[in-house]
Order: sequence, then C-alpha cells, then structure tokens
Amino acid sequence: MGDVLAYEAELLGLVREYLDFAEFEETVKVFTKECKIKGKPLPKPVGVSSRDSKALPVQKDLLTAFENGEQKVFFQLWEEHIPSSVRDNEPVAQKLEFYLHIHFATYLLKHSMGKPDKAALEERISCFKVYLETKGAALSQTTEFLPFYALPFVPNPMVHPSFKELFQDSWTLDLKTRLEKFLSLTLKARQTPQLLTLFKENGQCNKEMLQHLHQQLVESEHRTMTYLKRFNKMQADYHNLIGVTAELVDSLEATVNGKMASTMLRASLAPVKMQDVPLLPSLDYEKLKKDLITGNDRLKAFLLQALRWRLTTSYPGEQRDTVLQAYISNDLLDCHSDRQRSVLKLLHSKSEVVRQYMARLINAFASLAEGRVYLSQNPMLLRMLEERLKAEDKDSLTWENVLGALQKFSLRRALQSAMIKDGLIFWLVDVLTDTECLSDYTLEYSVALLMNLCLRSAGKKMCARIANHVLKVLSDLLGHENHEIQPYVNGTLYSILAIPSVREEARAMGMEEILRCFIKEGNAEMIRQIEFIIKQLNSEPLNDSIVSDDEEEEEDEEDDHDIMEADLDKDEVLQPQLGELAGEKLLTTEYLGIMTHTPKTKKKLFPGVHQSVDEPLQRPVTPGYHRTVYLM
Repeated sequence: MGDVLAYEAELLGLVREYLDFAEFEETVKVFTKECKIKGKPLPKPVGVSSRDSKALPVQKDLLTAFENGEQKVFFQLWEEHIPSSVRDNEPVAQKLEFYLHIHFATYLLKHSMGKPDKAALEERISCFKVYLETKGAALSQTTEFLPFYALPFVPNPMVHPSFKELFQDSWTLDLKTRLEKFLSLTLKARQTPQLLTLFKENGQCNKEMLQHLHQQLVESEHRTMTYLKRFNKMQADYHNLIGVTAELVDSLEATVNGKMASTMLRASLAPVKMQDVPLLPSLDYEKLKKDLITGNDRLKAFLLQALRWRLTTSYPGEQRDTVLQAYISNDLLDCHSDRQRSVLKLLHSKSEVVRQYMARLINAFASLAEGRVYLSQNPMLLRMLEERLKAEDKDSLTWENVLGALQKFSLRRALQSAMIKDGLIFWLVDVLTDTECLSDYTLEYSVALLMNLCLRSAGKKMCARIANHVLKVLSDLLGHENHEIQPYVNGTLYSILAIPSVREEARAMGMEEILRCFIKEGNAEMIRQIEFIIKQLNSEPLNDSIVSDDEEEEEDEEDDHDIMEADLDKDEVLQPQLGELAGEKLLTTEYLGIMTHTPKTKKKLFPGVHQSVDEPLQRPVTPGYHRTVYLM
C-alpha cells in the first residue's frame, strides 16, 4: 500500500491523461470530481486548452494561403505550427509537403490562362528546384514522385502527358482535402499518453521484436549455409590453382636448366580432378510418384520439399547432374505422361502448401538447362504455369516461384514465342504498374521476363500496341529503389525503341529529359547504358528496318545458365513434427531404390555471347545468372 501512496499522484495523472487523450470528456469530469471528494492528488493537465484554441485560426490561415497561391505565407505558417518531428519523420507529412510544393510551383500556370508573368513563374520554378535538391531529395528513390523531378525542365508541362493531371481541378481539390484532414489531425494532436507508451514498450513491442529476431535468425542460418557452400568451392578452386601454379614454376625452372619440360607442362595444364563427391542413394521413383499422386497433402508437401532439396543442396557437377538425370529418366514430374492424374497436376491442388512446394520444385528444375529441356517437352505445362500466375496472390511464394520458372523458360525461343502469343507482355506491364506489393525477387524476375520477351521482334510489336503505357511504366521503374532491376529496364527500353512508333511516342512524352535526370544520379555503368538508349531514341527512321526473327528456326540450343539461387529454399512453411521424417532422411528411409541412377554425359551447351557491360542487355538472361556470372 505504501508503494501505491508514494506514486498515487503520478498514477492518477497517467489515467487522467489517457482519458483526456481518448476524449472521454464526461468520464474525465466524474473522475476529477471523485478524486477531489476523496482528497486524492491529481496533477493538472499541461498546455492542452491553449493549443486547441489556436488550432482553428491557424488551419484557416493555411487553407487561405493554399487557395490564393501565397507560397511564402503558407510555408512560414507550415514550419511554425507543424512540429519538425512530424515534418521530417512522418511519411504522410513528407509526401503531402512534396505535393504542396508542386501546387505552388504550377499555381501561376493554372490561374493565368496559360500566360503567367515570366519572372514570377521562373522564381517559383527556381524555388521548386531548390526544394528538390535539398529536402525533397529524400523522396528521389520513390517511384510515385520520380517523374516530378523532371517537371522544372519541361518547357510546357500543361500539355505533357506525365503532368496533365496536375492542371485539373480535381487534383487541386483532392490535395486540399488531404491538407484539411492532415491539419485537423496534426494541429489538434496531443502528445502520446505515457500509459500507451508504457504498454507498447513492455508488451506488444517485445512480442513483435522477438518474432522479428527469430525470423532474422532463421534467415541468417540459411545465408550461412549458402555462403559456406560458396566458400568451400572457392577454397577448392584456390588450392587447385596454387597446385597448377607450383607445377608451372617447376616446369619453367626445368626449361631454364635445359631439361625437357613438355610432358611436365602437359601434366601441369591438365584439369585438376576435384575431390570425389559421393553420389546420393538411388530412389524408388515408382513408389515416390504413386505417393505424390495418392498420398495425403502433408506427405505430398514433404516429398516435394525433399526432392527439391536434393537438387538445391547437391554439389554442382557430377552429384547434381546425376540427381537431375535420375529425375528426368524416371519422368519424376510426369512430363511425358498423358494420364488423367499426374504429378504435374499438383499445381492445381486445393492445398496452398502443395501448390507452393510444387511450384518451388518446378522452379528448381527450370534453374538448370537440362531441366528446362525436360519441362519444355510437356505441351501443357506452360499454359498451366500461366494460369497459376493469374490465379495466385501476388504476395505468395507460389506466385513468386511460378514467375521465377516462367522467367527461366524465357531463355528458350519456342517458349518465348508461346508466351508472347499468350499476351504475357500485356499482363506483365499491368503488374509492373504497381510494384508496392511485389517482393524484390518477383520485381526483378518480372522485369527480366519482360525484357527477354521484348528482345524478340514479336515482343517489340506487342509493346508498340501499348507504347504509352509501357514507356510510362518503364520510366517509373528507372528510378526504383531496387537497383538490381536497372539492367533489365535499360535492356527493355533499348529493345522497344528500335520500333519507330515507340520512339515517336517516347519523344512526345519527353523521355529524353527523364533519361537525362538519371544520368545526373546514376553510376558509371548506368550512365553509359542510358547514353546508348538516348542514341537509340534519336536514331533516324532510315535505319529502322526491323528484321523479324519469328521465321527463324526455333532452336533447342540456349546459353548455359545453370544457377541455383538461394531463394528457392527461403521461408520454408513446412516443418516436421516430433517423429516425422523430412528431407533426405525421408527419401532414404521410405523410398530407397536399386540402381535408378542413369549416368549420362552432360550435353555441351552454348556458352553464351559476351557483350560490353556499357551496352543495354541484348540477349535473354536470368537475374541469378546475370548477378553471379555475366557481370564477372
């Protein structure tokens, strides 16, 4: 009881503060009255009424300055009455302030019948430039605001397609409504009550923090395994290189001493055999496929997971090649089957986990060139993947892996042709209009898929049908905060600008000015690629004969893009319960087979044509390959 009495005044003050904050006006009156009757100490609330009394006239003055275009008056009041903590740290306030600067910069154009005082307009545009280079620079990586950084450089923004909306009455009215709502909330806002702060810090926040830390731990463990595998491979390569170097030095010394060194040199230059990696045990594929079709959903998901892990965790080379060849020769996915019930039909399972794990396995197959050859032999698979792409939620791992598989499919010409014919370009452009709900992986693979399809003449022609829409989406993506997509955006732009009608549309929307904005901020490689794009944009029609590649032979050869990215095994939703088997243990305990491996010499694939990194991409690639091999 003594502790309560010692802190009674503070505790009662916390209760009163919260009731006041939540606007329980009658309750506050009763509470205050009862405290007075019982002689309880109740601290007086600090500085609430004085602030509320000032809120209304200040709000009126700000709105009047907004309507009259009085820029200096408005921002003087804005900085005086809106706390700096709100202006500098709250995204809603930062975005609103950006649009307010646009409003005042274009005010004279809207209210002078298109013939404003030149000096006054230049002063406003100059103020807007200063804002963009200082406080407004914080939003330069945000797709929503990126086009407006070109506004000061456009001669007549009233007729520019990107800025027409700014000069409509509805835009100004909407901005005013947002301003009124913001001022009502901010000017009358009180300091967050201490009771709420105490609850957040000691209750909910701790729970969220623990969940976040656990997720980080799981992801860190996965990254550690990935890096360990890379380290082991690099260490082996390093030791081999040291060995070859030592033998070459010995050979050179022998040559200097007049001894025969040709045999020694041949031995030195011979490929050094990597340490033998044991092959994984054979499996009973008939039993596996039977359980994949007839087993319960949980068993199906565990089997799909274990089969994928065999591919993703095996060592590149003979071990992984043997795993893949065993899958293919035993037709694991029923690509050569026309049965009503097949493993591929798991893509349409009612279980979201089964669909996700089937999509992950297909994506792992598609990561390897031989796997893509196998998958492409089923005429229905591409259509099934396209259907799932349009049916799944965009924030799901199923959608992500289906997209990843399709992107890798786009390395093959026949599949490119089919995707273009199915209208996938139109669908991709619509998806990329709003990138907020896309993960880094899906954004990167969406743009890379669009680029691969647009490298074909049929793809370019599809884009020409929606030129304005495509160019608007690509110009927005140029400034996206995820810089990994830049090579694919540049490659798409460069490719479609080979079409004269697309170039004409790009010039009409001021594409060159937008591109030059990025030259000022980009890295050296980005700048050189944009210069190539500008050169393509300004090329003469005389050299524009687009040779159709649609009649070319749909060859089976493709670049050797064998990259198994770590994302294939991320965020596993399936975890074994006590006593359940999973992974390799499940396969070797329940599905051990006899001699189902079929060793096969790996087909020599086309090594790929290397081009200068200064130029936009002009051959199909996957993001995984581009990151780990192409740039090296």
